[in-house]
Amino acid sequence: MKKTEKAVFGHGGKNEEYLAKIFSILRKRDEIVIVDEKTYFNETELRLLGEIVSAKTEGNRLISTQLAKRLGVTRSAVSQIVNRLESRGVVTRVSDEKDRKIAYIELSDSIVKQYGEDISRSLTFIGKVVAEFGEDNFNRMYELFDSFVELTKTRMKEESKKSK
Repeated sequence: MKKTEKAVFGHGGKNEEYLAKIFSILRKRDEIVIVDEKTYFNETELRLLGEIVSAKTEGNRLISTQLAKRLGVTRSAVSQIVNRLESRGVVTRVSDEKDRKIAYIELSDSIVKQYGEDISRSLTFIGKVVAEFGEDNFNRMYELFDSFVELTKTRMKEESKKSK
């Protein structure tokens, strides 16, 4: 925190500075764009489709609630995205054979080629960025972030157990 900045919560100190930096990281994460104007899908759509494809390669199928959790958005937001993609023929809702209330979100066969082309563009772009940033820097950043997230999750579980 800069000396000219006042503590937002009145506490000051290192912990408030750390929290402000974490909020800043999260905000900046949302500024990262891995697609360009040439792509058929926007970044959120690509992430959603990526989750569907990923689940399919693992032999699984996803419902809206699972997609919302994986993407870190509300179920309502996923529903809006799926509605938009469904109207474009990109995804379909497939009812569960046993429980008709459950609808899996699946990629339409006709869109697989377009999705592949967009992913290919994204892979090329991110490859250039990582080459410029440095592969060692990228891997170190990833490992540090992953370690921080895992530690945070562990501590949250511990704190949750204490409060029960």
